[in-house]
Amino acid sequence: MINSYWAICSGIEGNLAAYEAVLAEIKSQGDAITDFYILGDFVGLQGDNRPVIDRIQSPRADELIPQVCLGWWEEQCFNLHGLRGSLDAPELVAEVDSDGAKLLWESIDWEIVQWLRTLHFGFHELDCLLIHGSTVSYADELTPETAPITLCDRLIRADANNLFCGRSGLMFECWVEPTQLHSQVITLDGSQPPQDQGKSPRRIVGVGNVGRKQGQSNYVLYNPATDKVKFKKVNYTPMTATRA
Repeated sequence: MINSYWAICSGIEGNLAAYEAVLAEIKSQGDAITDFYILGDFVGLQGDNRPVIDRIQSPRADELIPQVCLGWWEEQCFNLHGLRGSLDAPELVAEVDSDGAKLLWESIDWEIVQWLRTLHFGFHELDCLLIHGSTVSYADELTPETAPITLCDRLIRADANNLFCGRSGLMFECWVEPTQLHSQVITLDGSQPPQDQGKSPRRIVGVGNVGRKQGQSNYVLYNPATDKVKFKKVNYTPMTATRA
């Protein structure tokens, strides 16, 4: 349908009031929104993670079922529970210090971790990749200031014309228009013939952040029929932050 949109968000970070505001805004647009994606970082330190997870797991009858993938904060939960990386979670401690790491540990129990393990790394739909960072890692932060050759690399790795990502928390639309781009695979048996990666414009879209800025949430609408992107801002009344 030409007037159908995907709603794409990231970075709820435990902020239930912000998430509810986005859900209400999506619902207000009726049948125009056909798909809803959450690109990771739905847990964090901006509120109480458990109610946010409950809302994601159990949408109301008149709400879209969100398609959810993992983000940087969820990866830190795996580290804290000894499933990946280091139990010391050095990336997390560097970001929020040891007190913040302790708060995250206390808010995410083993039952939640088991559910997190069922989620995807990202979604490949049509000619789009929807992911938190990139295919390189959850922590890969793409912005309009990222070097063009790096943006090209991420798009080629993704095998996508449109890459939607949320790691930076920024809303942006960045076009990459290579005029001459070739790749070559070199193995122990020698070099394979170069491959032309194509010269059609490709795009990286930052989908913003829902929960980090108190009082204002951001998300993106994408129309796959027309290839148009709309950036949306939602104002809301913050709740007093609590953490389970």
